[in-house]
Amino acid sequence: MKQFKPVLFSLLLLTFTFNLKAQTSGEELKFSLQQCIDYALAHQSAYLNAQIDEEISKRKVQEILGLSMPQISANGGINDFIEIPTSLLPGEVFGAPAGTYIPVKFGTQYSANGGLEVGQLVADGQYFVAIQATKALKELSSKSTERTKIETITTVTKAYYNALIANKRIELLNSNVERIAKLASDSKVMFDNGFIEQLDLDRINILNTNLKTELDKISKLVALSNYLLMYQMGMDVNSKLMLTDTLKPLNFESVLSASFNPQDRIEMQLLNNAATLYQLDIRRHKVSYFPSLYAFGSYSYQAQSNKFDLFGSGQKWYPTGLIGLKLSVPIFDGLQKARRIQQGKLNLEKNTNDQLNLTNGLTLQFMNAKTQLQNATQSLQSQEDNMQLAEKVYNATKSKYEQGLGSNTDLLNAQSSLKESQTNYLSALYDAMIAQTDYLNATGQIK
Repeated sequence: MKQFKPVLFSLLLLTFTFNLKAQTSGEELKFSLQQCIDYALAHQSAYLNAQIDEEISKRKVQEILGLSMPQISANGGINDFIEIPTSLLPGEVFGAPAGTYIPVKFGTQYSANGGLEVGQLVADGQYFVAIQATKALKELSSKSTERTKIETITTVTKAYYNALIANKRIELLNSNVERIAKLASDSKVMFDNGFIEQLDLDRINILNTNLKTELDKISKLVALSNYLLMYQMGMDVNSKLMLTDTLKPLNFESVLSASFNPQDRIEMQLLNNAATLYQLDIRRHKVSYFPSLYAFGSYSYQAQSNKFDLFGSGQKWYPTGLIGLKLSVPIFDGLQKARRIQQGKLNLEKNTNDQLNLTNGLTLQFMNAKTQLQNATQSLQSQEDNMQLAEKVYNATKSKYEQGLGSNTDLLNAQSSLKESQTNYLSALYDAMIAQTDYLNATGQIK
């Protein structure tokens, strides 16, 4: 199996290089909404940083778990006593008068030592509580990443809808331009044959020019909406992106049937995790009143000489070994632990208040999102009916105009009403799609 790993790595590298070249070579990328979301989750910096933060939390947990393992360290050193320390010995030991001292130098000029020290935590209540907190810490970090993921999906979805509506607006505006251009051409023929006046022809030409000018402005806005989408995805804004999804009828009834529970929202789950950590923090301070036990041991060698030949073959090294237990019993700390426990309880009380406030806020958000979606649905249906009616009126007016039974003014008014109804329909459709996204977010359905 090992011999296949370099080949697999090479294939992955070639695939990555090919995809990178495809994005930077000017080739048009065709993405659906789901593909845009997937791309954003792989490239959007905010989400990538959230994943890095989660990895940092995992390493922090591993750091805490490492405290339960033996702590081993090595040490060594060489000393050169430029002046050997002097000790004072009572003079009477050497026959001198009582009360006098004789200076004596003990030791050698050079000394060296080296050894190992080992420590092991045996019992500490705070550490055992910290072990329990690691699970809550990992879950909190995971929930934070999930929150960023939801925000990224929501932002990309709205940007995609915005670009999709802008493209549809260009499509309808192009139809209007083509329609008026043909009308201007037909009117020119009618004018040449004396069926309409110069004023009527001028009105149509003015409308034709205004539509072309508006088309140019909207085209720039469409490009801007695509830039915004690519930015939200973490894609190079100089890329060429084409949207493959189409504007399909929205099934609002199935969306509105979703139930609401504040506990389904990631914001509430984060507060629940925070409450767990506050409770564990209180417990940690409580168990700090209990004794802690620590085992330790060391083993070292030492050599001494008046010449710098400590590592010579004839030099003797003398061993020293030590093992022991250290018991620490807290007696009085100036009530510091008690104050920390009180702070933890107050933080927990604040968390309870935050949960109550968040529950009310999320409920209000849900009710508002539901109302907005219901209103947007009704408005969309009304605007769609108006657009169909305006198109019907325009076709009838155009038919009369071509038969010489209608006026130029009536036809231009019908065209203006049709264009306005199309704009209103697209605005209502965009509002409905955004309202649907907000409702899915409010009910915790975006994952």
